[in-house]
Amino acid sequence: MSNIGIPSSSNPMIQPRPNRKPAGIYYYSRKKKRLRQLLTGMISLILIFSLCFFGFLYAPIQPFEMLRELWVTSAMTTMNHQYLATCLFSEAEIQRILDNNKATELGNSHPSDIKVSGTSKNTGTELIDISQKGFKGYLLKVKDPGRVKVAATRYLGQVGEKAEDIAKENGASAVINGGVFDDPQGNGNGGQPLGILISNGRILYKDAASSFDIIGLDRDNVLVLGHYTLDQIKQMGIRDAVTFSPFLVVDGKPAITHGDGGWGIAPRTAIGQTKDGSILMLVIDGRQIGSLGATLKDVQDIMLEYGAYNVANLDGGASTVLYYDGKIVNHPSSQYGERHVPSFFIVK
Repeated sequence: MSNIGIPSSSNPMIQPRPNRKPAGIYYYSRKKKRLRQLLTGMISLILIFSLCFFGFLYAPIQPFEMLRELWVTSAMTTMNHQYLATCLFSEAEIQRILDNNKATELGNSHPSDIKVSGTSKNTGTELIDISQKGFKGYLLKVKDPGRVKVAATRYLGQVGEKAEDIAKENGASAVINGGVFDDPQGNGNGGQPLGILISNGRILYKDAASSFDIIGLDRDNVLVLGHYTLDQIKQMGIRDAVTFSPFLVVDGKPAITHGDGGWGIAPRTAIGQTKDGSILMLVIDGRQIGSLGATLKDVQDIMLEYGAYNVANLDGGASTVLYYDGKIVNHPSSQYGERHVPSFFIVK
């Protein structure tokens, strides 16, 4: 009799079904394996993060030292976020880092070194995109320095104004923010300048001090950087000036030869002059996606690349703005939008 269709272990064509574990056991085993892998990965990440954080705080290795210095200098030059440095580092360590990175004081510039060329045929302006990895920025080259003036808010001592308002009031084709001012709450109302403020030969404001840091232009249209008494300022024929610091290039010599300048990464504004008299106005965006900001050394090096012989840092951060050809060219970082400030450099 044929045994086809009859299950039987004696039939060589029919193999007994192997013993299998219930499906639930396999599911539990896979889940346990995945959990073990997840925990291992998390522990590895925590370990890597801990080692990096320890290195950031203490390791005397160049990449960690550079990151540490950049962190501290960036935090300590903000109005509201210094705690990012003070909660991690001692006061002595913070001061050491700041001192190690600050720009060298180079003294006063020598106006006689600048030879302003004839301006009758050189009255144009040129806007140059100087964006690099990490930041976006613009350099405005003004061939005739006689076109560059200082303008101030109409409400000096009360509230500042915006760049486009200053442009309309003064018939200016270009405007950048200018000197230092007092804004204790950081709310952008800044109408109170500090230091000295001179426009068209008139002293609009001065502190109760015996001398001042000036960034200004004299009657010969030469950019003058230095520390002077009021009598010296008058004798030199300074027609327009604001106060800010540091000076980044004086008589062709760079102030930052090591470190980043001590002010970290932030939005920047600067003004400079080439040896033939052309004025260079620079703005760099910061504190935003696609443009974190620049160091003072970045500013110095860009200005030197474009032939600057004297360069001064101006008020940056949330104040940084460039108005040109009827519009705001850059992207100011202030949470209130474009900031109100008391002083500006304008191009008539």
